[in-house]
Amino acid sequence: MKKLIYILIVALLASSLASPSVFAKSDNAKESLVAVGDSIPFGLNLGQTNQNPAKTSYPYIIGKLADLRVRNLGVSGWQSAQLLEALKTDQKYRQAIIHSDYVAVTIGNNDLLAILREAAAESSGNQVLFQQLLGIKLNQSDVFANIEQIISEIRTLTDSPILLYNVYNPFQLTDPLHYVADYILPTINLSFTAFAFTNEDIFLADAYTAFGNQQALYVLPGDIHPTNAGQAKLAESGLNALGL
Repeated sequence: MKKLIYILIVALLASSLASPSVFAKSDNAKESLVAVGDSIPFGLNLGQTNQNPAKTSYPYIIGKLADLRVRNLGVSGWQSAQLLEALKTDQKYRQAIIHSDYVAVTIGNNDLLAILREAAAESSGNQVLFQQLLGIKLNQSDVFANIEQIISEIRTLTDSPILLYNVYNPFQLTDPLHYVADYILPTINLSFTAFAFTNEDIFLADAYTAFGNQQALYVLPGDIHPTNAGQAKLAESGLNALGL
């Protein structure tokens, strides 16, 4: 009889260990936000050394306000091709996405800035030529194809909601480039809107509208990166987009 009871106990223990609920995430465990992209989620120039992501960058603000664990994988200077490559080949990125509950994506800004600078350099102050070159280079760029592939790659790893940020105007009102950016960004940002509307569970954070013409408040002087107030505004846009 004792042997039979022992066998039953062992069988029950084995059954409970095999149950998926034993390994499921605790109901009390926090959900996670994984942020990928460039220097904007990183929070460049908000810390003393720029060696680690700034704790005042928008992913951490979202995490604090929505009670989420945050993994900030933003890398300063990255263009869309670099993020795409990381998502395809870097196990750190892939595993982070697999275990995410939300994914924030901010990318394309450096691609577009490079195009803008190339057109400005090649046009040598000729505004007509500048506009022509800008249009040609934007049409030839693979930034939007890369972003589409980034979204597809994330979707192979997780069905978590994706928070996709569009591009704000980084130039102060005193900079002539502010008005160039205001001319081209609404059209560029239509592509980000299309990504959100044509893919399931992608939520657009409208950084462009959020910043408007308040660069003096939201963009660091002599820089193109958000101030602490700018990061808070990006976080607000993200939380509103996700409904958190």
